[in-house]
Amino acid sequence: MDRARNLQQLKDDDKIWDIAIIGGGASGLGVALDALSRGLSVVLFERSDFAKGTSSRSTKLVHGGVRYLAQGDVLLVWEALRERGRILRNAPHLAHVQPFVIPIYSYLGKLRYTLGLKVYDWMSGWLSLGDSYFISKEETIQRLPQIKQEGLLGGVVYHDGEFDDARLALAIAQTCDDLGGLMLNYTPVTALSKDENQKVAGLKVRDALGKKNYQVKAKMVVNATGVFADKILRMDQPEVAKMIQPSQGVHLVLPNEFLGGVDALMIPKTSDGRVLFAVPWKGKLVMGTTDTLREKAKQEPEALSREVSFILNTAGLYLTKRPSRKDILAVYAGLRPLAAPKEGKVKTKEISRNHKIIVADSGLVTLTGGKWTTFRKMGEDTVNYFHRITGEKLIVSKSWEVKIHGYGEVILEGHWKKYGNEAVKILQMIKDNPNYAKLLHADYPYTAGEVVWAVREEMAMKVEDVLSRRMRMLILDTKAALEMAPLVAKLMAVELKEDDVWINKELEDFENIAKKYLIKI
Repeated sequence: MDRARNLQQLKDDDKIWDIAIIGGGASGLGVALDALSRGLSVVLFERSDFAKGTSSRSTKLVHGGVRYLAQGDVLLVWEALRERGRILRNAPHLAHVQPFVIPIYSYLGKLRYTLGLKVYDWMSGWLSLGDSYFISKEETIQRLPQIKQEGLLGGVVYHDGEFDDARLALAIAQTCDDLGGLMLNYTPVTALSKDENQKVAGLKVRDALGKKNYQVKAKMVVNATGVFADKILRMDQPEVAKMIQPSQGVHLVLPNEFLGGVDALMIPKTSDGRVLFAVPWKGKLVMGTTDTLREKAKQEPEALSREVSFILNTAGLYLTKRPSRKDILAVYAGLRPLAAPKEGKVKTKEISRNHKIIVADSGLVTLTGGKWTTFRKMGEDTVNYFHRITGEKLIVSKSWEVKIHGYGEVILEGHWKKYGNEAVKILQMIKDNPNYAKLLHADYPYTAGEVVWAVREEMAMKVEDVLSRRMRMLILDTKAALEMAPLVAKLMAVELKEDDVWINKELEDFENIAKKYLIKI
């Protein structure tokens, strides 16, 4: 993806896009992918970086949702399980099967979860990732070496998907670029444009880096900004009622020794009625999550002390080695765009995660809710409104069969796997320039060449883009990310033709962001 080239295309004042999308997270990217699969022209604007918000802050699971099945939301689970299988099939370099073990401490629990997960398996159909089954106490301890043994009867094994959320978002953006879509980060929408009938006919955007304004025409405009959807809705109707209630989910990242093994742990019922996951991910352990209502949506939400304590205390009930604040390598928070309750208080865990599509009188289409796993189906359902908005015919969606950028036969293992078949190009680039082989940190495998690649091929414009979403170091080991930042900034400055002033500003900005990921002991 070439940002400068893409910006040049915005200068064509006569161009009328079929669909203009606001938001470069999972929702907006799903709309773009589906529209392009049907031959529509697409332009997408993200005010920060792709997946900067909630879409890079998930539990790292591609799943149907065992909890939603327990709540009786069968249709959501049915849909999500099929989409789960499609993601693993179309992006094997970014998603894989992850075994889970539910520790069982009662005979009722054994019956309930063994039968419940058989239903989960059955609903997966031909896209099943593997059968669930009960295992003995001895095997449970073998698979979860740090699990509490007192009263343990055994465990139930089931299978779900695990993925790199930010890298998948980037790869989808690259796929859309490959299909002819115009993808742009750091281009906030400043206003909506309307015709003489007060119908939305386009939008105004600003290149936040180049400080230039552009006018874009489109037949259909989609608001896919997640927790920030109300801001765009007010551009259309200033007095519109609040539609979004942000709910915060917090995750802790710990050394994997606190669980041990390669299986993930699922605690099916915590003190607040939710589930708790402890998932091995990129050599670390991701533990979460919480569900806390927040009044305002923020680009960089921070974990509350009580949320951190809740996760640590709940995990401590099931692990022989209790994690503490000093063990935490990083903490990150994401905001879910839940429907704002009309009256009274509604527990967030009881609000459906189904997506919702709203069409305003002006024709502005808003997509909200949903979950990462169903991003493609959310996009398909949104694009289906194109005929209603424009009157033009629409071919059947083909996005379910689109292979995601990087898909191919040559898939390397280790940290190179996320690049898919492009890893060989990076390795060749490093071979041609041995300076690019330099490690960014002694404890991690990332190289200088990957920073150069991120700028040249992946539209990375800031140090945070590289260390948070291209390499994931910010949420894997925040202190290590801070130590890597100076070299990353220098490498980027050369590629972007920036000076020392830019480097110092980038390092200052990154340090301010990283502070939010460091635990306060």
